[in-house]
Amino acid sequence: MLVHHLYSGGKDSSLAAWILTRLGYEVKLVTVSFGLLDNWRFAGETAEKLGFEHDVLYLPREILEKAAEIAIRDSHPNNAIQFLHERALEALASLPEVERVSDGTRRDDRVPLLDLPKTRSLEDRFNVAYVRPLLGLGYKTIRELTERLFIVEIRESEELEKADYEVELRHILRENGIDPLTIFPKKHYQSRVMGWKEKEIRARG
Repeated sequence: MLVHHLYSGGKDSSLAAWILTRLGYEVKLVTVSFGLLDNWRFAGETAEKLGFEHDVLYLPREILEKAAEIAIRDSHPNNAIQFLHERALEALASLPEVERVSDGTRRDDRVPLLDLPKTRSLEDRFNVAYVRPLLGLGYKTIRELTERLFIVEIRESEELEKADYEVELRHILRENGIDPLTIFPKKHYQSRVMGWKEKEIRARG
């Protein structure tokens, strides 16, 4: 059973990918890019270290521009990130070879997170199964698992080499003459997985 898993290289999407393998899925990691930067390669590097197949899904720049408009309007990134995540899931689910889509959204996430009506709509419109391995897990459990499994780099968002939507959103805001720190929280920390912590963890399945 093949599942296409949205992947940023962070601890949540990496943990979700690992859980999927334990559930018996074949996992292909997919990183979304809008073509402004090549930051997707950081996710590719992590995927290679973890032993997963990785691909890049390019979405139109217009989607990112719309997200920037939302962020500017709100003076906050949440709705923009939610918008990007929904478009990414729809684009992935629309591919003819895709039967199952997945991501690393967690129980305690506010954004991005699809509620039940949006989840059912995604599955019905594209005839896919939407799998979310972390949906029942809280922050403490996720921290314990990722600390056991992975070598993780944690830095401020502006400094971390990462491959999530936020990087290109910040970039396009700068292109429009807007300092991202007027919209994104200051002193916000994110993670990137750098590899397995222990050799025996590599034996998946």
